[in-house]
Amino acid sequence: MRALILGGTGDANLLAGEIARRGFNAIYSYAGRTRSPPDQPVPIRIGGFGGASGLADYIRREGITHVVDASHPFAAEMSRNAVAACQATGTQLIALERAPWVRMAGDKWIEVADIAAAVMALPVDRARIFLAIGRQHIAAFAAKPQHAYLLRFVDPADEPQPFPDAEVIMARGPFAIRSMHCGISTIPITKSL
Repeated sequence: MRALILGGTGDANLLAGEIARRGFNAIYSYAGRTRSPPDQPVPIRIGGFGGASGLADYIRREGITHVVDASHPFAAEMSRNAVAACQATGTQLIALERAPWVRMAGDKWIEVADIAAAVMALPVDRARIFLAIGRQHIAAFAAKPQHAYLLRFVDPADEPQPFPDAEVIMARGPFAIRSMHCGISTIPITKSL
């Protein structure tokens, strides 16, 4: 067995640790979005594969027998490429996903399909908006500059934020949630394949 972990999440990190403890042969792949990804107990590679065909070539070249898609929920393209590459090579594919959040009494959810729909779902009147979606998706929210944004990044932004009122928190997950009932309205964006 030789596994390829498509990682970038806390759950993928836990999986890599368990695979290493059991002595399995594995490679952990980071997309390369963060400047200093955490070390792993298995060999790592950083960067894209060149689409589904590039991933299929990598699987063949490296003798990968199993692919674990434990990528970030925003990595929908990577997940689609993993499905196509594994189908093309006859490689076993496992998707590791967290259980979805469950609505609780008092929650105010607006479900949207993508970033553009999330921007459109924001209120017209000024509000405090928390975004933990990564640096590459922030620019779309410049269409609603009236809000006060609280941004959570792993790495510092390369350029100034496109809003007049933004506060940045630099922190790497996973994070413990002590209470889901904290008075924050959420707009879940789901990975769709």
